Amino acid sequence: MTSPIYAIGDIHGQLEMLEQALALIEADGGADARIVFLGDYTDRGPDSRGVIERLMRGQAAGRDWICLKGNHDRMFEWFLEDTPRHDPHLLIGYHWLHERIGGVETLASYGLTFEDRTRLDALHARAKEVIPALHAEFLRSLPALYETPELAFVHAGIRPGVPLARQHENDLVWIRKPFHDHTGAHPKLIVHGHTPVDKPGHYGNRINLDSGAGYGRPLTAAVFEGRDCWLLTEAGRAPLEP
Repeated sequence: MTSPIYAIGDIHGQLEMLEQALALIEADGGADARIVFLGDYTDRGPDSRGVIERLMRGQAAGRDWICLKGNHDRMFEWFLEDTPRHDPHLLIGYHWLHERIGGVETLASYGLTFEDRTRLDALHARAKEVIPALHAEFLRSLPALYETPELAFVHAGIRPGVPLARQHENDLVWIRKPFHDHTGAHPKLIVHGHTPVDKPGHYGNRINLDSGAGYGRPLTAAVFEGRDCWLLTEAGRAPLEP
């Protein structure tokens, strides 16, 4: 019999929602089971620091937690490099500290705020002082893909027609339209987040679990047995089918 594997969608700094999702998994009997977190732990929500600390604490305690890298996690990671790195996938005029991206909220969760016309190098120096090195190490260590015999878990999706072993990280954390538009089979059923939807969806060849926690909507937790998927609710499991 296949052991259940759990997945949690994009968290975006929503620590309270994360605790609620973990409680649903425990109520389903998954306290010691493998949980795959689909990335985007940071930005937009109020407590990115708390989310990172919770995930690190769980891993340190020996929990079987697979934490994948999302595009927002990578933007935070790149900001913490010795010279902050800009993600070229962003629209021209956008950057990690743009009001629509959420880096300002992430820094605020570490107690770091700044005034208009602050220079980036000054803000970066302050961030390097107050953000724990272990948090930066956690972000750097995140894998972009996790596979089981029947499932592939990833933050954003995959490039159709490219073998899983040859996928590029930029696609794994950023892709949308080519992946969403593809209706044919993938090498495995792809479980992803990245694109917020009103409710989780099963599209036959992929499952999207990003239910918009970054915008205040409920965070999604799901359980898989083979390719079969159920959403976890206060009333128990609810099938998620194409």
